[in-house]
Amino acid sequence: MTNNLLATIASPADLRRLSRADLRTLCDELRQYVLHSVSKTGGHLSSNLGTVELTVALHYVFNTPYDRIVWDVGHQTYPHKVLTGRREQMATLRMYGGLAGFPKRDESEYDAFGTAHSSTSISAVLGMAHAAKLKGENRKAVAVIGDGAMTGGMAFEAMNNAGVSMADMLVILNDNDMSISPPVGALNRYFARLMSGKFYSKAREGAKSVLKNTPLYEFARRFEEHTKGMVVPGTIFEEFGLNYVGPIDGHDLDSLIPTLENLRDAKGPQFLHVVTRKGMGYKLAEADPVNYHGPGKFDVAVGLQKPATPPKQTFAEVFGSWLCDMAEADKRLIGITPAMCGGSGMTEFEKRFPERYHDVGIAEQHAVTFAAGLACEGLKPVVAIYSTFLQRGYDQLIHDVALQNLPVVFALDRAGIVGADGPTHCGAYDIAFIRCVPNMSLLTPADERETRRALSSAFAQEHPVGVRYPRGAGAGVKPEADLETLEWGKGEKRREGRRIALLAFGPLLYPALQAAEKLDATVVNMRFVKPLDVELVLEMARTHEALVTLEEGSIMGGAGSAVLEALAAAGVQVPLLQLGLPDRYIEHGDPVRLMHECGLDAEGIEQSVRRRFGPSLAVVRSTSTTAVNG
Repeated sequence: MTNNLLATIASPADLRRLSRADLRTLCDELRQYVLHSVSKTGGHLSSNLGTVELTVALHYVFNTPYDRIVWDVGHQTYPHKVLTGRREQMATLRMYGGLAGFPKRDESEYDAFGTAHSSTSISAVLGMAHAAKLKGENRKAVAVIGDGAMTGGMAFEAMNNAGVSMADMLVILNDNDMSISPPVGALNRYFARLMSGKFYSKAREGAKSVLKNTPLYEFARRFEEHTKGMVVPGTIFEEFGLNYVGPIDGHDLDSLIPTLENLRDAKGPQFLHVVTRKGMGYKLAEADPVNYHGPGKFDVAVGLQKPATPPKQTFAEVFGSWLCDMAEADKRLIGITPAMCGGSGMTEFEKRFPERYHDVGIAEQHAVTFAAGLACEGLKPVVAIYSTFLQRGYDQLIHDVALQNLPVVFALDRAGIVGADGPTHCGAYDIAFIRCVPNMSLLTPADERETRRALSSAFAQEHPVGVRYPRGAGAGVKPEADLETLEWGKGEKRREGRRIALLAFGPLLYPALQAAEKLDATVVNMRFVKPLDVELVLEMARTHEALVTLEEGSIMGGAGSAVLEALAAAGVQVPLLQLGLPDRYIEHGDPVRLMHECGLDAEGIEQSVRRRFGPSLAVVRSTSTTAVNG
C-alpha cells in the first residue's frame, strides 16, 4: 500500500495547497490508510470509510483549527485524525496511552469538542458561533451530525434555538443510511449549488425586503418553502429557520467543495444535507455496514471471519436469550432500545417479536418515558440501555418512572469499565445515581447464570428495577434454561473465612474469591445494592473484625456507601474499606490492565486489604473507614 501524497500531509494547511486532482488521489490514499489501520487495531470502520471526501473537503475549505468543526457522533473522525497530524499514532488507536476513538480536546487543537455521545454538536457549535460574535472573531463554526444522531431530541432543541438566533453557523447532516433522501444525481447537485450560491441568497433577501409588510410576503415565503420541498426533503429544517441546501453526493468533491465555499460565506444558520455511503470503497463493508461498524482486527483481503473456537457467551447475549424466553412466557413484555439493538443483544428478539420490539433511535429520554406510558397501560417494558446512556434519561427515570412507581425493567449493559471506548462509555455512576432514587431497586449479578435470574427477579416486581452487568463475557457460568428468580433482597455467603469479610457486588465476586484464598477471608455475594441485605451485612460486622466492599462503580455514593449507611443506622462501628472506581475518569485501554490499575483484580484486592489492615491482617476495631481509589 503506497501513500505517497498522504505522507506529505502533516496538517490541513498542507492539504489546502493541493490541486483538485490531487485531492481525489489523497482521498483514495486516505481511505486505504484508514481501512488498513483499523484492520490492525480494531475500531469503527464503516462510518469512517464514508466520511473521507467530506473530511478532506471540510479541511480544504475551512481554516481549521481556527474555524471549528464538531463531529457528531465522534466515531466518524478517523480520517480527521489522520489529516490533523496524528497519522503515525493511528497504530495506537483505542489502546492504553494511545489515540482515543473519539474527538478529545486535550488530544489535538483540531478536536474542537468531545462527542462520544451523540446529538450534542449543534448546541456546541451554536455556542461557539455566539462566542465568536461576542469576541469579534471572524471564525466559522460547523457541526457534522449523522442521521442517527439527528434522531436525538437535543439536536432539534438546538436547531430551534439556532433558527431564531441568526448565528453564522453551518450544520451538515451526514446522511449515510439513505433513510430521508431521494436518489442523488446531477439535478440535485445543480439545486444544491444554486441554493447555496450568492445569486440565490441575494435574490432571496432582496425579495424579502421588497415584499416585507405587503400581503404578498407570506405567500412568497410559503411558495419558496413548498417549491423547495417538492425537490428536496428540507422543509422541516426551513421551518426551524435554517437555510436548507441539498441533498448532495458526499463523495463528489466537485459538488462538495463549491457548495461548502458558498455556505462558508453565507450569513445566518445554514443546513447542508450530504449523502454518504457507509463502508465506501471496501466492498465487504459496503455490503455489511452493520458488522463492519466496529470490528476487531481482521484481514482486509479476507474480511471478518468467525473464530475457530466459539467465544464465551456475553452478558448481552444472556440478556437477549432471557428476553426472548420471557417474552414467550409473558405477552405483556415489550422490548425497547435507543439505537442499540445489536450491542444490547436484541437482534433475535427483533426477529421473533417484531410487534413488541421498539428501537426509538438515539433518544434515551423518549425511550424511558415511552416505557413509562406502556407501563401505565399494564404492559411490562424492558429498556435495554447502556449505563452511560441512561444518564441522558435521568430526569425521565426519576420523574416519569420512579415517581409514579411504574414497573419498568432497565437492563444496564456496559456497567463498569468498558475498555477501548474510554471514559465516555465507562459505566461508573449508575449505582450511585440509581440507589438514591425512591422506589428504584438495583441488582448486581455476579455471572451469566445469576444475570438471567436477576432479570427474571426484576421482571417479577411491580416497581422499577435496574439490573447492571458489564460488557463482554464473565466467569463463564452457563445460565440455566428456566426463568427462576433470586430470593428478593438477599445475598449469599460464598466462602467462609475469618477476621475479614469481602462484600462483593457484581462480577468482582470472582477476583474476591481468588484474593480470599490468600487472605483467608470470608466472601459474600451481595447481589442487591437496593434493597441491601442489611441483615447479612450486620451479621458480617458482628462476626468479623473488618469489612471490605467491592464494586465496579464509583466509590462516591456507591454500594460501599450503602453498606456504610446501613452500619451507621444500626449504630455498628467496624473498620470498612471501600474498593471501587476512583474519583477520576477511566481512560481507554485494555480492560484487564485498567482493572489492575484500579486495584480491582485479585492481586489489587489482596494488596489493598493488606495495606489497610497490615501484612498480618491485625485489625484494631475502631470507627474509622477508608475509601481506596485504586
